[in-house]
Amino acid sequence: MANHKSALKRIRSNNTRQLLNRYYARTMRNALKKFRSLSDKEQASEQLPKIVSLIDKNAKRSVIHKNKAANLKSKLTKKLNALA
Repeated sequence: MANHKSALKRIRSNNTRQLLNRYYARTMRNALKKFRSLSDKEQASEQLPKIVSLIDKNAKRSVIHKNKAANLKSKLTKKLNALA
């Protein structure tokens, strides 16, 4: 167990950040699953900017790596273009 006040505070703040990061990541993953299940191009093109925004925010917060964000956005755009 930690002996210093600052270490105790760091443990508390780490736990809080972990919960928030888990929430952000889960929200993004759920949005990705919904997008991937879409078959209507019009509906998908409406959703894409919102999902890209979520991905960018998670990359900015370091919840996901910036390269993973770029890969996800690329794959989603390919999926949208493949829809007929």
